[in-house]
Amino acid sequence: MTRPFIQTIEPATHDLGGFKVRRSLPARERTMVGPFVFFDQAGPARLDPRKGIDVRPHPHINLATVTYMFEGRFEHRDSLGTVQVIEPGAVNLMTAGSGIVHSERSPAEDRPDGPEIFAVLYAGTIYADIRLAAGGAIPIDAGADERALYLLEGDAALDGTALEVERLHLLRPGYDGTLRSGQGARIMLCGGEAFAGPRHVYWNFVSSRKERIEQAIEDWKAERFAPIPGDSEERIPFPEGGPKTVSYP
Repeated sequence: MTRPFIQTIEPATHDLGGFKVRRSLPARERTMVGPFVFFDQAGPARLDPRKGIDVRPHPHINLATVTYMFEGRFEHRDSLGTVQVIEPGAVNLMTAGSGIVHSERSPAEDRPDGPEIFAVLYAGTIYADIRLAAGGAIPIDAGADERALYLLEGDAALDGTALEVERLHLLRPGYDGTLRSGQGARIMLCGGEAFAGPRHVYWNFVSSRKERIEQAIEDWKAERFAPIPGDSEERIPFPEGGPKTVSYP
């Protein structure tokens, strides 16, 4: 019997003080799934009263980030002057292009009671939030070059092969089958057309050219990126000892 998965990736987990971020992509064993370069899960968590999430201003180049909220709210600000509160079920899309700076923070009005946070950050073309009731099933078609399933909660199996919670399961190319749940589950499906060439990833920067990443690092250190209106007092410095996450310079 052909197994549906060719690879299972355990995320690298980082404690950011009050909540954890689980990064499945990039990983040493896999750099991309279709156009997906980063795949992060933030939370779930409830913070202490009067505290909040404060992801300080930081830069990106040559990618699009999408934040999809399950619970809680984020206030997004960027160097284009955009201010947007992202709520559950909403999607925030930001295209970095030649360079952009953004921050994500808990809104001030959410902090007194202790804000919730549960989000997935990603960039790609296929992204489905699948919710199965107890005994539910859904077909998974072979409609893309590269696909992956991520079980957030509950139980699920693809043609009898069980998914592990908070693991990224890469499907065999061309495989189609049926995803089922006994007790109910929430699963994310992502993927898309495979990139023709490699992408270099280092810290927050992505490019097909290493020298472009090196230039972006120097630009961030020299404060040549545009500031965020209303949120320019802080910034995340470039980690001089090297990024903590897996990178591909």
